Amino acid sequence: MNYHFQAHRQVRKNLLDILQNTSHEDLLLIPDGFNNNIYWNIAHTVATQQLLHYYLSGNPFRIDKYWIETYKKGTLPNLNVQKSEVEDLEFLLTETSKILMRDYDSDFFSDYTPYTTSFGMDLKSIQDAIIFNNMHESLHYGYTMAQKRAILGEKGR
Repeated sequence: MNYHFQAHRQVRKNLLDILQNTSHEDLLLIPDGFNNNIYWNIAHTVATQQLLHYYLSGNPFRIDKYWIETYKKGTLPNLNVQKSEVEDLEFLLTETSKILMRDYDSDFFSDYTPYTTSFGMDLKSIQDAIIFNNMHESLHYGYTMAQKRAILGEKGR
């Protein structure tokens, strides 16, 4: 699983880079052709990781429930995000990855409720969930890069 944790840290580092190097205005802008923004995509990865790993294993979330309720699948982007929340998300991107590794090493995930994702993947164990979550976060990283390019194109008009 070390490789999968390394991949998770790298995706999170990439997301953090976008979060830190995109203007606050651009983080919240919904580009033409999209139904959410860069900020929502990044916050959504943190919320989903908690649901896939902690909720489905019957464990308490490692983050405030606000993040789950505000950024889980099916939510709409919040266009009134304060800079302090962006800073909180920067912290969560790094820390939830570290906490996941510690919890995994401590056998925190002894039970797991099987779940079929909307992507069509069957998750039967925490290992499945960790691997799938990396794919999910990479997908949203791709969305953020596409949104950033779309915003640059809109500004060039």
